[in-house]
Amino acid sequence: MKKLILAAAFASLGSVAMAADPILGIWQTKKDDNGNFGHVEVKPCGALFCGTLIRAFDGAGKEISSPNVGKPIIWDMKAYADGVYDDGKIWSPDRNKTYNGELKLSGSKMTVYGCVLGICRDGGTWSKVK
Repeated sequence: MKKLILAAAFASLGSVAMAADPILGIWQTKKDDNGNFGHVEVKPCGALFCGTLIRAFDGAGKEISSPNVGKPIIWDMKAYADGVYDDGKIWSPDRNKTYNGELKLSGSKMTVYGCVLGICRDGGTWSKVK
């Protein structure tokens, strides 16, 4: 019984620490090759971080219907020091490619990078919506 109580206490401490992580929330992507952008909600997925496209917009900022809403954009990102999140994947809907991703936070901005087979793409800077 004592072990169960200790395990529950440690689990709750971990969830409190994760709840305060600055990557959590909704992020606006940069415009893609088609001029569209989206809102990606980043949440914990176990001890890592994942993000799902929750809304899509055209170049004028009007919300649009997209088959990509609800799909994972970021997954398995591990938090490191100094606002770096790495070792995960990023999916780019406009190119339908999955990249080995790296995210770097600086206040309410997140710089996104991704590489596949030695070819890297600058995913631009995303802004925190909430």
